[in-house]
This record gives sequence, C-alpha cells and structure tokens, in this order.
Amino acid sequence: MQGDPSVERNDDARRDAAFSFWTIWAASLAIKVWIAATLAPFGDEAFYWQESRALAWSYTDLPPLTAWLIRFGEAVCGHGEFGMRSAFLALGAAIPVLVYRLGARTFGERAGALAGIAWMLLPLGATLGALALPDVPLTFATVLALGALVRALGRDGIGRDRPADWLVLGVALALAWLSHYRAAMLLPAGLAVLAASAFGRPAWRRPGLWLALALGVVGLVPLVVFNARHHWSGATFQLVDRHPWRFQPDALVQPLEQAIVSTPLLYALMLYALWRCWRRRGEAAHWAVFAWTGIVLVGGYFAFGLFADDVRFRVHWPLPGYVPALVALPVVLDLRRRGNRYLFAAALALAAVGSAVALGYLAAAAQPSLAGKLADVKAFPENFVGWREAAARTRVHLDALRAEHGDAALVADNFLLAAELDFRYDGGETVYALDHKLNTKHGRAPQLALWRRDEAALADAPGRAVLLVVEESAGRERDKPAWLASLCRRVAGLTPVERLTMYGGRKVFAWYRGRVPRAGEASCGTEVDRSATQTGSPEP
Repeated sequence: MQGDPSVERNDDARRDAAFSFWTIWAASLAIKVWIAATLAPFGDEAFYWQESRALAWSYTDLPPLTAWLIRFGEAVCGHGEFGMRSAFLALGAAIPVLVYRLGARTFGERAGALAGIAWMLLPLGATLGALALPDVPLTFATVLALGALVRALGRDGIGRDRPADWLVLGVALALAWLSHYRAAMLLPAGLAVLAASAFGRPAWRRPGLWLALALGVVGLVPLVVFNARHHWSGATFQLVDRHPWRFQPDALVQPLEQAIVSTPLLYALMLYALWRCWRRRGEAAHWAVFAWTGIVLVGGYFAFGLFADDVRFRVHWPLPGYVPALVALPVVLDLRRRGNRYLFAAALALAAVGSAVALGYLAAAAQPSLAGKLADVKAFPENFVGWREAAARTRVHLDALRAEHGDAALVADNFLLAAELDFRYDGGETVYALDHKLNTKHGRAPQLALWRRDEAALADAPGRAVLLVVEESAGRERDKPAWLASLCRRVAGLTPVERLTMYGGRKVFAWYRGRVPRAGEASCGTEVDRSATQTGSPEP
C-alpha cells in the first residue's frame, strides 16, 4: 500500500531542511575556525586575554566570564589566537543548534531547521564565535533561557512544571550576568512575560520560578563583590561614565543601521514576525514569550540607544532579540504559499551575501596582502593588523636596550597597544601603559591601576631605562599633536629609535628610548622628535 504523497513530501521537506542546516553549520564553523586561528586579536580581545591572566571576581569593564572562557580555552588548546577563541567558537557553534531545537520543539522539525539556517545567515549571527567577545556567552545564555522558559510554561502556561526546565533557566540567567552588564535587559523582557501575559502569571505560584530567579542572582555575586571592593568602578563606567544620558537625535537612525547589518529584507521580515507574534500572544504561551521578549529586547535597545553611548560600536546590542523573531518567522510567514517561499528564500539569499561580506572582511584582515587592499577605504581593519610586526620590532629594540642597561621597562602609549604586546609575548613581559584618553574612554584605566601597570606604577622606579612604543595612528586625528607633545613630559630623555609606517600610513608605530622621570626632573618641553629612522613594510 502506497503512503500518503503529502506525508512523503513533508518528510522530504524536513529532511532537506535538516540537511541544509547541518551543511551550512559545518561550513560556517570551518570558516570561523580558520579565521579564529589566523586573525590577530584586536585590542579589546587582547585586553580580555590580559584579564584571563589575572583571574578575579570581575573587572572594571566586564564581568568575569569572558576572561574565564579565554583562560579555559588556552588551558585546553594552548596560547595563541585559536586557544584564546576556542571556547567562544564552541558556544558560537552551539547557538544555532539551540535555535534549531527551540524551533523544532515549538513548531516542528522543518521550522526549527529553517530558523537555525536564518540565524546562521544573519550577518551578526554568522560571525558570532569567531572572536573572543562577551556577546557570545551573553547570546548563548539568552537563547538557553528563552528555550527553558518556553518549555517551563508549556503551551497553556501550566506545562509539565519540570524542575529541570527551571534549573536551566536559572543557570542561563546566571551565565548572562557573568557575561555582561547588558544582561539587565533580560529582566524587563522576562518580567513582561510573567506579569503581562495570562500564560506567565501562574508561574509566580511555582517554586521552580523562584529557584530560577535565585540561581540567576548567583551570577550577580561576582559583580557585586568586585564593585563593592573597588568603589563601584565597573558599575559606574557601564551605567554612568560611558553614557551621555540625554536625548540624541542622531540615534534615531538605529533602525537603518540594523537594516544594513541584518540585511534589509531579513530585518523587515524579523520585525513582521515580532508583530505577528504580538497579534497571537493570547493563543499560546510560546507566542507570548516570543512576542514579549523579542519586542522588549529590540524595542528596549532602541529606546536605550537614544540616550546611551553612541561613540562605541553597538549595532550588536539587539542581536538576542532577533532569536524569537527568527524562530517564529517560518511559521508566521506561512511557507505553504509559493510567494512567501520565494520571499523567504530571497531574504536568506541576501543575508547570505551579507554574511559572506562580513566573514570575508575578517578573512581579509587575517591576510596582510588582502588587508592592504582595504587601506584606502574606511573599512580598513586597523584594529586587526600591524601587531605582529610591531611586537617583532619591539623585541629587537628591547633586547638591545637591556644589553646596554641590564634592565629596562617596556611602555606602550595606550592600553590597546600594551595588551597586544603582552599577548604576543605570552605574558612574559610586564607592559606598562601611559595614561592615554583611550584608557579612560574604554573603562580600562582603573583596571590598569589595579594591576599596577599605569604611569603611577611606572613612577615607582625613577631613573629606570624605558623603551616607549607609540602607536601614532591610534585615536582621533585632532588629539594626536597634543598627545605626542606630552610624551616628553611623561618619559624623560626621549630619543627616537625607529618609525614604522604600514599600509600607506594607516598604521604607524614609533619607538623611543628614555627613562622614568625622577621627582622634580625637568623634561623636554618640545614635541617629540619624529625624525627617527624611517622604515616601512612592503605595501601589500
């Protein structure tokens, strides 16, 4: 007896979707492994690596999980770019699988596979895990929490009330707090589900919810302990210092930015999916969860961005809010209709192009010859290039200086360069950082002071020989003359040694010999002599 043709077609569609998911998953993972193993760390990554070498309850810029993951990765895979990023690669690879499983449990195998594919083709999702960034564990924790809450509530808000689901939710919330201060955005999202939804309100009477909330609070303990011991420096930077807290009209372009980085068609479909979830929020608990969490996270970050930090990179903030949209999209779009299938396929194709560009950019940054081709455009990957060459020349000059003086301090003019040099030398050198504006801008000045690697710590050894490495291409152009002029007041007796120009002047390093000023010692009052021996890397 022949089977039902419609059932056979459905089975074929499920198998095809699953096969496509795992094919794209394997291919994207292979690409990210190659990038992670070859791309030099940019400054923030290198600083997180420094934090991993000084494990603590927390740090002035971040909670501790990023440093812990880097330390674990290098313990397993050894020091280097791949070891530093290995744990993040694993979490980044797990996220689309979690999206797949969430969609499959809620809407069926095919819908889950399509949701996972959409996540992997979303440019921000495609690159997640290639770099050692706190957004990787934060997004992982968000997806884990979303799935646990959907399972705990069930379809009718009663569910099976399994302790395991509430336990996973609590662990996910704790991981989120350990990842970043932006975990705070999960609170209004979850509260909206539990307070504003008829499916969520019964959960307040369940012990499991209180267990989950208690476990989530555990993730706050390291933050509270660290901040209480260090004058609330981390919380002050994240909540006060970095934000203007006034309305910024320019921030109204955030939806346009999101449309660009998410690709316009897929972004529009994600917003449509959230709207449809909102319309169906009264039908079942999962619709309420997807509607409230997605809208609160996406809308909340938009509202927050109108008054918050608009200087640093922030287009990745709403990324966790797109998860419920992508999980619901294959269902609300009704792919049984041919036109909708074409629309969905077009959105994925355009997103795939965006992801290819994003991954290609990182791949180009890993190859000097390709990075050089970007030197004349604003997309030049300046945060990823030049560090290996700078470290190699620094080693030559530092060894020469120590051969003459027996001892010499290595000093970088900003925390980013100091971190890159420290990473290159695998922690074998104590690298000091001058009190650059970048240190304060990124909240790293208090951490450098705690580590005794700032100018105040350097001053404890007056007269000590110094090799100063200056990244002349760092920071804003208008600030460079004043900063370069101030160097001779920070390090006495500066003598130029070498100046290295790379990528058509997009990366410039200079080396100087000097000494730690003694109390009351008069330093030069003129701008640093920039006539040191000029060298340049071959133009790629």
